[in-house]
Amino acid sequence: MKGYLIVFTMFLAGLAVGQERPALTAQPNSVFVGADGKFEATPDTAVVQFNISAQEDKSPAAYDRAAKQAEQVRQILRSNGIEPKAAEISYFSMQPVYDYRQPRQRIIAYRVNASVSLKLKDFSKIAPITQQLADSDITGNQSIQYTLEDMDAAKTKAVEDAYRRARRSAETLAHAAGRTLGEMSYGSVDTFENVRPIPIGRPMARMAAEAVTPAPTEEFSPQTIGVTAHVNAIFTLK
Repeated sequence: MKGYLIVFTMFLAGLAVGQERPALTAQPNSVFVGADGKFEATPDTAVVQFNISAQEDKSPAAYDRAAKQAEQVRQILRSNGIEPKAAEISYFSMQPVYDYRQPRQRIIAYRVNASVSLKLKDFSKIAPITQQLADSDITGNQSIQYTLEDMDAAKTKAVEDAYRRARRSAETLAHAAGRTLGEMSYGSVDTFENVRPIPIGRPMARMAAEAVTPAPTEEFSPQTIGVTAHVNAIFTLK
């Protein structure tokens, strides 16, 4: 018996809440299904971020101190087999420091700040670099973020998983209705990734170095990166 058959099976992930879905018109002898898929990818890159900060009474002195700290960073990188040009500076500033306690504001110092990031493929270099940066008293702010540069491959896996789930739902419904599932006549995909930074404070790195114990990141596995995909599909019914 011919007729209209349509089902909405949507399992929305937290990141997909509020995402607009395509408005579709129900087609005769078809089934509309939606499903989520997921793939847990192992990070292939670690991004180490830190600041170079120097403050002195005079601007030339502050600049010179920051330059010396930058040279220390270059030496640390070279000692770990990394070319300094691999590090990227995203921010640099020199600003006066004012004394606001006096009725008439006056400049009491100058501060230089620079934000540096370094991408590492060899995770074994994370601990020595962060420890050496902390021991050199170059920066008080460090963070590590594990990321995935080959994101397309992970998204493909998530989409494949979502499609398999959607098709299984459609096959189940078709079987329950005494019909046979046909070809897919429409499909749409949304993908999302969840990457969370992992902060590493200077005191932790220094304590690890002084105690001659493994660094905070040693022997632990990097957090996996979850990639989710939502697939909407329309299949014909025979």
